[in-house]
Amino acid sequence: MSAEITAEITKDYIKKLSAQGKRMDERQPDQYREISVKLNPVGSADGSAEVRIGDTTVVVGVKVEVGEPFPETPESGVLTTNAELVPMASPTFEPGPPNINSIELARVVDRGIRESKCIDLKKLCITPKEKVWIVFIDMHVLDYDGNLFDCCALAAIASLRNAVVPAKKFGVGEDYPLPVLHLPVSCTAVKIGSSVLFDPALDEEKVAEARLTVSTDENGDIRAMQKGLSGSLTYDEISRIIGTARRLGADIRARHLG
Repeated sequence: MSAEITAEITKDYIKKLSAQGKRMDERQPDQYREISVKLNPVGSADGSAEVRIGDTTVVVGVKVEVGEPFPETPESGVLTTNAELVPMASPTFEPGPPNINSIELARVVDRGIRESKCIDLKKLCITPKEKVWIVFIDMHVLDYDGNLFDCCALAAIASLRNAVVPAKKFGVGEDYPLPVLHLPVSCTAVKIGSSVLFDPALDEEKVAEARLTVSTDENGDIRAMQKGLSGSLTYDEISRIIGTARRLGADIRARHLG
């Protein structure tokens, strides 16, 4: 049997299961796969984390260096986020410069962190208009089996939370913890037919018609949202996704960032 025929059979099976409120791995529609968080796996980083959601694995490293502020924010530090889709993580990843998928991934994670005011950037000013701390978040996908948005977002927050500003290294005082104020958590759902499934595995992503990623903070406030894929979502579906994302986000935060 050819790979194309096998793929179509799998897609049809996933659609039939979702119509019955079931999934291939027997999870509930709003149930995440097992999540694990390992802190500081990268010794050379100022903060790092390895996160697994099911068989999706990412490593995020944070580096904090001295640089110049942006002209429009002369008294604030700088945040920059980058995602690398390592070819060995998936046959669909190719070597070369960042493509549209890695750019979108970096932007979605960055937006959740930035819009939640996760980091107090004003406390990263060394000399106004001249010298500030620049926080680099580098995300590396090691294994891809769906839901990179949530996996990378969780790894990024875990890395930031245990990161240290290396002030002594640059001769500007003593080292101190990165000033993290909030802990946003990203929750992603996809729509397959009339069903909405959270934490989609790779096979479910391939069948999905629409995707919505919702980032909420510890107060349950929405900090960022990203709609993906070409399908549509109804008002009621969006409302249900937001409500579920708040509940799941609180649970993930308590279990893995508490």
